Amino acid sequence: MASAAAARANLSSLSHTNFQRLNSSHKFSIKIPFFSDPPTPRIVSLHSNNPSLDSMKMDRAVSGFGSGSGSSAHAHSSSSPASAIDFLTLCHRLKSTKRKGWINHGIKGPESIADHMYRMALMALIADDLPGVNRERCVKIAIVHDIAEAIVGDITPSDGVPKEKKSRMEQEALDEMCKVLGGGMRAEEIKELWLEYENNSSLEANLVKDFDKVEMILQALEYETEHGKVLDEFFLSAAGKIQTEIGKKWAAEITSRRNLRSANQPN
Repeated sequence: MASAAAARANLSSLSHTNFQRLNSSHKFSIKIPFFSDPPTPRIVSLHSNNPSLDSMKMDRAVSGFGSGSGSSAHAHSSSSPASAIDFLTLCHRLKSTKRKGWINHGIKGPESIADHMYRMALMALIADDLPGVNRERCVKIAIVHDIAEAIVGDITPSDGVPKEKKSRMEQEALDEMCKVLGGGMRAEEIKELWLEYENNSSLEANLVKDFDKVEMILQALEYETEHGKVLDEFFLSAAGKIQTEIGKKWAAEITSRRNLRSANQPN
C-alpha cells in the first residue's frame, strides 16, 4: 500500500532528524529513535505471473522500515509482519516516554505513558459489570487513549497548548501511526476507539475517563508515600470531575488512605 510505504519512509527519516511542531508560543522537538544506525537501503523486486500486474512491476529501494520478511510482494497487506513491527516499534516510545506531570514535580524514575495506560486497562478488567457497559471495549479504549503520544509526547496543561490544538496534533499523529500499521480493520478500530474516548461519546469512554483520573491520583498517592512529596495539585485537578459510581468509590478509597496516612505522620 503506497500510503503505508510513504508513512514508513517518513517515520524512518524521523529516526535521525528532529520532528518539530510549532505552537504560537511553544516548540515541540520530537525524535523517534527507532534504530541506532542508519538503515541500509534494500532493493526489492516485485514480480507477478499476472500480466496486468507485470506492467506495474518496479524495483523499489526500501529503507529500514519494512525491510523484514514482510516487505516483499505482501508488504501492501494491512496485516503484514513489516507493518505490524513498524507500528510496534513506534509504540516503543510509549514505554520510554515518562509522564511529564511527575517530572515537573521532581519525581525520579516516574511512570511512562504505557505504565499509565496499562493500569487503566487493569482497572477496566477488574471493574464490576455495569449495565450497558462493554468491559472488553473499556480495556481497548484504555490501551489506545494516549497512543498518539508516541509521536507528540505527553502534553500537559503546563505546556500552555490550547485543548483544540492538542487534539488536532494528536489526531494527525494517530493518522500517521495508522498509516504505518498499513490501514485496514485494525487501524480503523484504533481510530474509532481513540475518537470515542476523545469525544467522550459512549458509556465506555465515560468510564475510562474516570479511570484516567483515578489512576492518576492513585499514582500520586504512591509517589507521596515513596518520595515524601505533597502532590495536592493532582488530587485537586480530579476533584468533582469523576462521574461514575465505581470511579467515585475508588477515588474515595484512595482519598481515605491518603488522609489516614497524613493523620499517622508525625508532626
